[in-house]
Amino acid sequence: MSIFIDEDICNGCGKAEEAMCVMVCPGDLLFMKPDRKAAILERLPDCWDCAACVKHCPVGAIDLKLPLEISDEGMALRAKVLHTRTRWTLEHADGRQEILDIPIADTRDPSLEIKGESKE
Repeated sequence: MSIFIDEDICNGCGKAEEAMCVMVCPGDLLFMKPDRKAAILERLPDCWDCAACVKHCPVGAIDLKLPLEISDEGMALRAKVLHTRTRWTLEHADGRQEILDIPIADTRDPSLEIKGESKE
């Protein structure tokens, strides 16, 4: 898998001090160049496909491209974090879409605590 940043959609999060994808990338692999409006992933092989950038892009400019071993050519997976769920959209090469909504767990919910551990 690999991410793809659509430079026609990406606006670098507008006037934000730092683009959201740059902030959430755990590998510190995405960055902005002063002469470009879109975020850049310079070394694609270094990306471990965690999809943090895909889920947090406010304009939906980042896709997770699926490998041919598990998909048809041209398929992409796009995510959008909504208030209570993450919406994953699987886009087929022929334009069909499949949508899967996954609820976001409320980590403040005491029922989610592991017995014997306390949150601090």
